[in-house]
Amino acid sequence: MARILALDYGAKRTGIAVTDELQIIASGLCTVETPKLLDYLKDYCSKNKVESIVLGYPTRMDGSETHNTKPVEELAEKLKSIFPACIIHFEDERFTSKMAKESMLQMGMKKKDRQKKELVDEISAVLILQAFMGN
Repeated sequence: MARILALDYGAKRTGIAVTDELQIIASGLCTVETPKLLDYLKDYCSKNKVESIVLGYPTRMDGSETHNTKPVEELAEKLKSIFPACIIHFEDERFTSKMAKESMLQMGMKKKDRQKKELVDEISAVLILQAFMGN
């Protein structure tokens, strides 16, 4: 089997999570500066078999678009052209940042560590991937 990647896409940073090859466990991989994202993904996918990419899809509570909805849709189109063998999925990302911060608190992380936005983005990507895997 191949891995599934999940992205919590942001204007500055993108959190990345990945499954194991059996697609049982979702783990945080890293956070990448968004301008370097496509190069990172090309490198990662050249070294690992990836079957699907799940993008966190940003919407408001009423289902309307946010400021980041169009950029995520544009990213999906780029990914389809760069990785034609990968299936691109969308997963609701509402509340993932809040849930990531709550998870960090429950894990007993120090306040200084909980304020690291890169870690919040990576954990958010894990939550997006877990939600996708649960569907």
